[in-house]
Formats: sequence, structure tokens, C-alpha cells
Amino acid sequence: MLNTSTISPATARLYGLEPNTLVEIFSPYHSQETRFQLEANTALAFEAMAAKAAQDGIHLAICSAYRPFERQLAIWNAKASGKRVVLDAFEQQIDIKGLTDNQLVDLILLWSALPGASRHHWGTDIDVFDASQIDAKALRLIEVEYIEGGPCAKLHSWLKDNAHDFGFYFPFQRGQSAVSPEPWHISYFPVSQLLLPQFDTHELAILLKNSDMLLKDAVLSRLSTLVDEYVLRIAKP
Repeated sequence: MLNTSTISPATARLYGLEPNTLVEIFSPYHSQETRFQLEANTALAFEAMAAKAAQDGIHLAICSAYRPFERQLAIWNAKASGKRVVLDAFEQQIDIKGLTDNQLVDLILLWSALPGASRHHWGTDIDVFDASQIDAKALRLIEVEYIEGGPCAKLHSWLKDNAHDFGFYFPFQRGQSAVSPEPWHISYFPVSQLLLPQFDTHELAILLKNSDMLLKDAVLSRLSTLVDEYVLRIAKP
């Protein structure tokens, strides 16, 4: 673990918290020096889990950890403007031309969180892959990579058997979350369970109103419903 920093005050206000301390960790499995930020307790638990995975021949690597509001906003706007691929529930690329704003919002939310509402803002949630089987640059983060025959299938099976021993679980699961299944996304439950109930939809509305988010009007017109469906409805450990 390396330097410490803090979650942005704007994001912290969404949960009625003081900005949490983040720690920086190195990834030993990337081809060049790569650092990720995590909530301190999450980082300790992840490093312990990665060490156990390594004993079992799995290179448990991070491809995304803490993500600030600005980064999530860039992802959202890239999808809303057609600069980044938008997928349907079956992971098929969609031509967004001709879609209504509400239709496009619903499609984006299948795979990407609202800026300000991403669990990655907390530093407790991590996207992972098996670096012994696939390079980070080749990773697409689609379900086929994590099921039988995929490069990260062994990792996913290992996580299902072992992640709970270290406090991690999968918040996005088929039939249990509005967000599509993400077998690469794990959450550190001891901390994340404390943050979600404190989510403040009113603060999110203020944050989004003052941002340059695309599709803003469509989102704000039904923000409470979107939060209930895509933020609060998640799988249980």
C-alpha cells in the first residue's frame, strides 16, 4: 500500500459522510506499473484474497477500482453521444440512432451507473480478471469471458467458492439486480453495506443538475425511480 487520498467531497455528500480515506495499491500483474485506489479495509481484504488466489494458480488482478465522479461522467457521456458502444441485455451492440432519451437511459443503465451513483465511487467495489489468462488490454468485461470456456471462468468459479471468506460478494446477479449480471464486479460487503443505506437522492439531483451530463433532463424527470431500480435493487450476499 502506498499514498492515501480522499473520495471527492461531492461524492461523499451523497452518503452523508466525511470523505473516506483511500489507499493506493500496486497491481503485480500488469505489464507496466499500475496503481489502483481502494477504501483502506477493502484494500487489505483484497490483498489477502489475491494472495490466496495466487496459491491456487489464479492471478487475481484489478481492472477498475475507485472511480471518481468525473470518470463516471465521461463514461456516461461517451455512451450517450455514441462515442462508446452501448450494449443491450444480451451484450449485443445497439444502434442508438432513433432511440428516445428514456430508451437510451435505460440501455446505458444496464451496464453503466449514473454518475454519482456508481458503487465504484466508494472504493469498496472492484472489477477483476485473471491476468494469467488474458491481458487487461484484451479484456472486454462481458459475461462470456467469465463462463465456462472463457479466460476468466476459473477465476469466477474460485470467487464463488472463496470470495465470501474475505468479505466480498457479487452485487449484480441475474434476476436479483436491475443492472445486468457482472461476474467481474465484486464488492466488500462489510463497508459497502454501510454506505448504500445512506445514499441521498436529493444530493444526487443537485450534483447532476450542476454537471454537464448528457440526457440530464430524462434522468432527472424520473430520478427516484431510477435510483430505486438501478442503485438500491442489488443482490444479497
